[in-house]
Amino acid sequence: MPDKPEKRLHLSSSPHIYSPVSVSSLMLSVVLALIPSTIYGIYLYGIFALASVLVSVATAVIGEYLFRKIIKASTTITDGSAIVTGMLVALIVPPKTPLWMVALGSLFAIIVVKEFFGGLGSNPFNPALAARAFLLMSFPAAMTTWTMPKGLVVHADALTSASKLADATAAATSQVADAVSTATPLGLLHGHYTIAQIAQYYGASSTGDFYKQLFLGFRPGSMGESSILLILLGGLLLLSLGVIQWIIPVSVIGSTFVFAWILGLDPVFTILTGGVVFAAFFMATDYVTRPLTPLGQVLYGVGIGLIIVIIREFGGYPEGVTYAILIMNIITPYLNKLKTKKYGYVAPPKPVKAVKGASK
Repeated sequence: MPDKPEKRLHLSSSPHIYSPVSVSSLMLSVVLALIPSTIYGIYLYGIFALASVLVSVATAVIGEYLFRKIIKASTTITDGSAIVTGMLVALIVPPKTPLWMVALGSLFAIIVVKEFFGGLGSNPFNPALAARAFLLMSFPAAMTTWTMPKGLVVHADALTSASKLADATAAATSQVADAVSTATPLGLLHGHYTIAQIAQYYGASSTGDFYKQLFLGFRPGSMGESSILLILLGGLLLLSLGVIQWIIPVSVIGSTFVFAWILGLDPVFTILTGGVVFAAFFMATDYVTRPLTPLGQVLYGVGIGLIIVIIREFGGYPEGVTYAILIMNIITPYLNKLKTKKYGYVAPPKPVKAVKGASK
C-alpha cells in the first residue's frame, strides 16, 4: 500500500496577509506611468537621452543578475524592480551625463543600496536617489551640467539688464554666466536673479506664461522633471490602479508649497521647478522606504517638503529633493512606531464607577 503523502506546515514571518497583486504587476504599472515622461525627455534631448535610459536599465538588470549569480541566490530580475530602478536613475540625472557614469550610478543603486542590504524589500534608502547622491558627490561638475532642450531659445540679455538684483555678488554672477546656455530655473534663482528675469531669459512674456511653460515642461533639467503635466498623468494612473495612495504626494507637494510661502519664496515656482512633483509620486511613495501608517506618511511628506525648502533657501545647492527624501528615509523606522496597532489585542473593559449616594 503506497505511503500517504507527507503533509508539511510552511511557516513564514508576519504579516500573514495574502494579496493577489504581484511585485511584477506593480513594477509594470510604474514602468507604464514613467513612459510618458521618458518619451518626452527623449524628444527634448535626443538620441543620447534614449541611450542613457537603455544603458541604465540594461546595467541594472545585468548587474542584479550577475550579483545574485555570484552569491548563489535565486534570480529576481523577472520581478521588474531592476527595470524601474534603471529607468529612475536615467530620469533623475542630467540628460547628457556620460553613459559610463549612468551605468556606474545604476550599479550603485542595485548592488550597494539594494543587494548589499538583502535585496528587494530590505533597502533602507531609495536606490535611485542614493545613486544620484553618490554621483553628485563623486562627479559634481557632470551632475550640475545641464543641456538646453530641443527648440528652446534663451535671451541672455535678460540676465545682464540693469534690473539685476543689486545684492548679487560677483561670485554668483560668474557662476551663472559660466552656465548661461545650460542654466536651470533653480540655478538662476540661486544666482540671485528674479523670477521675472528668469521668465524673460526663457522667452516668456509674463510670469503666468512662464508658469505655463514650466508646467508643460519646456525648460532645462533632468528628463524626469521636465513636464509636470505628464508626471501628473503618470501619478494619476498609479493612484487609479491603487499602486500608490494620495497621502504622501499631497503631503509633499502641499507642505513644500506652504513652507515656501512662509519663507517668502514663490510657492508656485517652487513646486513647478526641480523634482518636487516627480519625487512626490515616484520616489517618496516607494513601498520599502516610506512609513506604513497614515500618520507616519503625513509626517514623512511634511518632513520632505520642509527639508526641500530649507535646502533651497539656505543651502549651497539649488535643489534639495534628493537629500530631503534620503534624510526622511532614515526617520521612517521611527515613524512606523507611531500609533502601531496590536493585532489580536482586546482592550479590557473599563470599570464602572460607583454613583455617590446609591444604596448598597
